[in-house]
Amino acid sequence: MSSKQNTPGQRFRDAVASEHPLQVVGAINANHALLAKRAGFKAIYLSGGGVAAGSLGVPDLGITGLDDVLTDVRRITDVCDLPLLVDVDTGFGSSAFNVARTVKSMIKFGAAAIHIEDQVGAKRCGHRPNKEIVSQQEMVDRIKAAVDARTDDSFVIMARTDALAVEGLESALDRAAACIEAGADMIFPEAITELEMYKLFASRVKAPILANITEFGATPLYTTEQLAGADVSLVLYPLSAFRAMNKAAENVYTAIRRDGTQQNVIDTMQTRMELYDRIDYHTFEQKLDALFAQKKG
Repeated sequence: MSSKQNTPGQRFRDAVASEHPLQVVGAINANHALLAKRAGFKAIYLSGGGVAAGSLGVPDLGITGLDDVLTDVRRITDVCDLPLLVDVDTGFGSSAFNVARTVKSMIKFGAAAIHIEDQVGAKRCGHRPNKEIVSQQEMVDRIKAAVDARTDDSFVIMARTDALAVEGLESALDRAAACIEAGADMIFPEAITELEMYKLFASRVKAPILANITEFGATPLYTTEQLAGADVSLVLYPLSAFRAMNKAAENVYTAIRRDGTQQNVIDTMQTRMELYDRIDYHTFEQKLDALFAQKKG
């Protein structure tokens, strides 16, 4: 497939080229993907930790499998045409064959890009302590396997390195450069603690750099203006809406149980008509009405 065609991967690359830096916002499900598009975002993200916590109710500790993530990918890409970046953890398996299967499946299910990391199989959230990483050579092999498996040249392979917290800045920079040499398109240095570090990555690898601006983590909540000044090309907000919806849901459950009514929290809810508008309900209903009218006729 030609990279010049209107593929998800090409749309992701075009978005990176057109917005500086590109804001990529997390969408925990298909409904949120539509809300993100409505808000004006040009690309969206499916978090591995979000799939684990949101879809399965388990920690982000390598418990999730490929099929768990693919289910959410398909649901999002079925209804939203924004290019989707997907977290595939360490590739969902210990061999190059597993990585290849993951890449081919992501393309088949409509993803635009993936990021794959250099942690060991029993991985942790990038902002938690005691992470363990594989050797640089093993990570390079993961990237080579991913690149070789592409059935669409425009599909984006992003390399994430967690080495900063484990081995320090120089190791992380070396790994990023090695991943680009192995064929990665973009670099995701995880758990960055200082703004100037991004500039070092950008100058070392000469490829787009992603900044993960996740809340309550190791990285300060830098603005897009600050990140643009540090040569960042993509800014990720992986779970911002997810955290907000969880807090809102807890408040509603607590209020209903406490008060015996939802009247005291009704103003925090999306209305029925707002939901119908966001999912284009009436267009579907009108088609249904037309079908019934034809049958009666």
